[in-house]
Amino acid sequence: MATQFPDDFKCPISLEIMSDPVILSSGHTFDRASIQRWLDAGHRTCPITKLPLPDHPSLIPNHALRSLISSYTLLSPAKLQHQHQHHHQYHHHHQQRHYQPPTLISSLTSRASTLESKLDSLDQLARLSKRDSAFRAKLTESGAVSAVLKCVDSDEPRLQEKALTLLLNVSLDDDNKVGLVAEGAIARIVTVLQGGSPNSRAVAATMLTSLAVVEVNKATIGAYPYAIRALVSLLRDGKSREKKEAATALYTICLFPDNRRRAVECGAVSILIRIAESGLERAVEVLGLLAKCREGREEMERFNGCVGILVRVLENGSSRGVQYALLTLNSLCSFSEPMCVEARNEGALAICVGLVEDDNERIRKNASNLVQVLSGNHSMR
Repeated sequence: MATQFPDDFKCPISLEIMSDPVILSSGHTFDRASIQRWLDAGHRTCPITKLPLPDHPSLIPNHALRSLISSYTLLSPAKLQHQHQHHHQYHHHHQQRHYQPPTLISSLTSRASTLESKLDSLDQLARLSKRDSAFRAKLTESGAVSAVLKCVDSDEPRLQEKALTLLLNVSLDDDNKVGLVAEGAIARIVTVLQGGSPNSRAVAATMLTSLAVVEVNKATIGAYPYAIRALVSLLRDGKSREKKEAATALYTICLFPDNRRRAVECGAVSILIRIAESGLERAVEVLGLLAKCREGREEMERFNGCVGILVRVLENGSSRGVQYALLTLNSLCSFSEPMCVEARNEGALAICVGLVEDDNERIRKNASNLVQVLSGNHSMR
């Protein structure tokens, strides 16, 4: 069954479709379980490049790839099997007839093209590029990206959304992530975030996540006027899917330290705390990053009830939510005695004592640190 999926979706270690793709500091993506086993066995080199890794390598969630895998696997197994059996016949037939890429691209640029023909071309290009990294390479070499970016400028919501979806596929490859930024993708994406349809805004946020996987793009996006502000606005005003995608993009962008202060200045902290309270744990992950900067911690201290909300996540959250709530509380309480007092009053110490025995190593470590801080065995920094 695995043969009908693009190679990008497979873990280089297990060769299985990834359920939780994470990025190693070497830039390569692996399934979390596979790379964790590799690291737990004592290896401190990248399995692909063989380059050395830090003693405690960070595993960065590849949310963009995970989202693409999820949408791809919505096809039923029967449909996938059928697709696999007929793939070569289908591919040959359509390449010969209607789906020659140059024809599809010229349909996007021709003034004579109808809206329906442009939508159809984008659909076909998206379908082909989703499966095949070689096709994505041909697409970028052909100069198609500028034509697709022009479609993103359209006032027609369907055209805009389909163009963004195609660009999201193209951005799967790291070289394309840099190339898309060079071609002016960020300006278009920010415009969509500010005024596109709900679906387009969600895809635009996912697109920023994908582009920001490359380190240099994190800095470029963060420095771009209104990029972070537009994500924060989407976080505040968007529906459920838009909020989640905006939070994911902010998380990825704020892995770059300079962007944390920018997010705080755009008012992200209070919005994230309210969203965390409503149950979106991705917001807690972003708070964990923003608490690493002084401005972020100060805003969290100003928000009445912030510590209580984080302690509720410790009690009721998923493993990942608990991990980031601990990280945030550690940052807050290490720098502020009033935050320590509030955390103790909220019952954090007793909860952490229980978490010290958790199966998850990160939770055990962060819980143990917080116990030390709350017990007064940790000097204020």
